[in-house]
Amino acid sequence: MYTINDIDKIIEFKSWNDKKKIDELLRIDCDLYTNLGIESTKSDRAEAKKNSRKIYRQIKLIDYKIGNDFLVAMDRD
Repeated sequence: MYTINDIDKIIEFKSWNDKKKIDELLRIDCDLYTNLGIESTKSDRAEAKKNSRKIYRQIKLIDYKIGNDFLVAMDRD
């Protein structure tokens, strides 16, 4: 199972197609938010958001439109 520390490696995988890379990056993003709870501090939430932005930037390298849409949606919040 990959974590936020592996996002750079995932982008470089030659044996994975773009869809699989994006799916795994989004799974990591989902995991960040599912691990937050009511006891999470503001800094925990800010760290999750910062890591999401990193993931979306990597997705943007694979598929510009999808990655850009995620970043624009994130900025609206």
